[in-house]
Amino acid sequence: MTSRTTSKRADLSPSFVGFLSVIFAFAANAQVKTETKVEQGPVLQNVKMDSGEVVYVSGNDLVVETFDGELRHFPNVPDDKTMTVGDKELTIHDLKPGMKLERTEVTTTTPRMITAVKTVTGKVWRVSPPNLVILTLEDGTNQSFNIPKGQKFKVNGQETDAWGLRAGMNISATAVTEKTETVVSNEVVRTGTLPRPSPEPPKQGATLLVVASAKLP
Repeated sequence: MTSRTTSKRADLSPSFVGFLSVIFAFAANAQVKTETKVEQGPVLQNVKMDSGEVVYVSGNDLVVETFDGELRHFPNVPDDKTMTVGDKELTIHDLKPGMKLERTEVTTTTPRMITAVKTVTGKVWRVSPPNLVILTLEDGTNQSFNIPKGQKFKVNGQETDAWGLRAGMNISATAVTEKTETVVSNEVVRTGTLPRPSPEPPKQGATLLVVASAKLP
């Protein structure tokens, strides 16, 4: 009789901190299940503000004078860059000299710890100690798993290593891996204020002239 097997390879070795434990199980079926938990660390925010006054604008070309007297040139400002002035959204084509502009950038950095728990149950089809075990899964396929160096196993309450595994044993294996990552997001808010209108000159009113006449002697 010729038996046909389909083999897949997976690595149960942890990438950061983890363990692999194998215990005797009575379940005949097999499955691979992965659960992931994400824990968020303290959030750090960095706020950067830039402000200045429009001194020149033509088409998509913009020159702004910062409050420390520096002239900054912004060529080819995209049409979709908007700023809030009052209750209106203005584009580069709505800007006028004298307008005050302010740009606020908030950078949020969030550290995260990702914990993945992978559980495998199945029947030992073949074992190549000390590094490899092949399990027959629920769908009838065979999948191989790497065994971390020095790993101990519990079978029927007895501790053993990979050399103690035998074909036909129903086992379950759990691998826990932890890794850290940092998520960085940026938010930019652009606002502005219209220049103050120039004061109107005083209106010319009627002028009262008083002429004193001298009496003739």
